Amino acid sequence: MKYWLLPLLLSGACSGEDKGTSPVSPHNPTPYALDVPAGFPIPEIPADNPLTIEGIELGRLLFADPILSVDSTVACASCHLRESAFADARRFSKGVNGLTSRNSMPLFNLLWSPSFFWDGRSASLEDQAIHPVQNPIEMGEDWSTVTAKLTRHPTYPRLFAQAFGANKPIGQKLAVQAIAQFERTLVSADTKYDRWLAGTEEFTPEEERGFLLFHTEQADCFHCHVAPLFTDNQFHNNGLDLDPADPGLARQTEGRLDRGKFKTPSLRNIEYTAPYMHDGRFQTLQEVIEHYNSGFHRSNLTDPLMLIRPELNLNLKEKQSLISFLKTLSDPRFNRP
Repeated sequence: MKYWLLPLLLSGACSGEDKGTSPVSPHNPTPYALDVPAGFPIPEIPADNPLTIEGIELGRLLFADPILSVDSTVACASCHLRESAFADARRFSKGVNGLTSRNSMPLFNLLWSPSFFWDGRSASLEDQAIHPVQNPIEMGEDWSTVTAKLTRHPTYPRLFAQAFGANKPIGQKLAVQAIAQFERTLVSADTKYDRWLAGTEEFTPEEERGFLLFHTEQADCFHCHVAPLFTDNQFHNNGLDLDPADPGLARQTEGRLDRGKFKTPSLRNIEYTAPYMHDGRFQTLQEVIEHYNSGFHRSNLTDPLMLIRPELNLNLKEKQSLISFLKTLSDPRFNRP
C-alpha cells in the first residue's frame, strides 16, 4: 500500500516582497510515495521531515560521500554495504582512526524502529546520523567543517535548495534530515517468507520444519524475533558473557541489570549480514544457533526468557532446518545496487 507523505511548505514561502527584497519563491519538493509492505504497521514520519524525492536523493548522495569524514576517506556507505543489507562484512568497521568496537548494524526497515545503535542511544534517525560524523574513530570530523565543505561544493548547494528551499542554510540539521529520509526508504520485504505468507510460494519440507521450530518452544526464537519485522526492538542479554566487557544498554541507563543488553537485530536478510552479535564474534549461522542450543552463559544478567527454558538440544537435522527457514527471510533484490 502506498502512502503519500506530503511535505510542509516553508513558512512564509508564498508571502510577498519584504521591504526592499525580492519575493521568495515557493518551495514545492516532490512528495515520495512510500510503499508499505502488507502486514507492516503504518509508519510514523516526523512532521518536520517528510519524505520527498529531492530530500531522498540528497540523502543518498550524502550517505555515499566521504566528504563527511575528516580526510574524505570514510562514508556512511563504507561501513554499511548494500550487498550486506547495509551491514559490514568485517567484524569491526574501519574508521579514519582505526577500528570501531562494535559490528555495524544492518540498515533496513528503520521506519519501524523506535531506537538506533546497539545500545539504543538515539531515538531518531536524524539524531543517529549526527554521531558517526563527529565520532573520533569513525569519521573524526566536526559539523561546522562539514557545513563549510558542503557550502563551497559545486553541487550540494543546489541540491540542498531543491530539497529544503533556498532560504534554509546548509548545515547539520538539513544534512541529517536528508540522510534520514534516504534511510527511511530502505524497506526490505520481498522474501520467500513474504511470498509464502501471501500464498504465492510454498516452503520446502525442510523450510516448513524450520518455521515450526522457530515459532514454537522447541527452538524458541519467536519471543524476541517477532514477525513481520523479526525483531521486538527491545534489549536483551542473551548470555554471551558472564561478565560483559561492553556495558550495552547500561551505558545509557546506568542500570546494573542492563549490563550486556543489546538491541534485538532483525532476522530479515540474516543470510547476508554476517558476522553476528554486537561484537561480530560469530561468523556463521551455525555458530549462532549452537550458542542458543547449548553455549550461552546463565547469570542474573541473562534474559529471563532464556533462563526459564531447558536446553534446546536441537539435533543436526533440526539446526539445518532452522537455517533453511532463516534463509527464506532473505531479500536478494534489496541487496542489488
